[in-house]
Amino acid sequence: MNLFALNIALAVAWAALTGNFTLGGLAVGFVIGTAALYVAKPLFPGCDDYFLRGWYWGKLCVLFLYELVVSSIAVVWDVITPSTKARPGVIAMPLDVEDEMGVLLVTNLISLTPGTLSLDVTDDRKTLFIHAMFADDPDAIRAQLKGGMERWVMDAME
Repeated sequence: MNLFALNIALAVAWAALTGNFTLGGLAVGFVIGTAALYVAKPLFPGCDDYFLRGWYWGKLCVLFLYELVVSSIAVVWDVITPSTKARPGVIAMPLDVEDEMGVLLVTNLISLTPGTLSLDVTDDRKTLFIHAMFADDPDAIRAQLKGGMERWVMDAME
């Protein structure tokens, strides 16, 4: 049985034992199940990948929320101040993510971040075209996205 399915079963069992079949009750059960599986790790050989992947997904969520707040502040500041710093432009970014789910996740995270929008991906999935609100330095934006969101997605998708 795979550990994720076992963790889901533990979360449902926790919700059944507590009588709290809400999203919060299942989330608490999932966290407790993760802790129980971590303690019982010696019983599951080769399970380190499950916990490492969970760490990377959690890191992706936290870092995306950080980027969301920072970019929201930048966009709001540009909107409410009399002078504008926006220099919109379209940027071509080469992609290192190879699978379709990774490309989908990168493009959606970029589109969800204020000030950027994923426009198109080439048919060979090697280049992503992005519209950026602050495109003064396209190389810096490329480097930030490749070292940030794309790297985090590649770590989480391993």
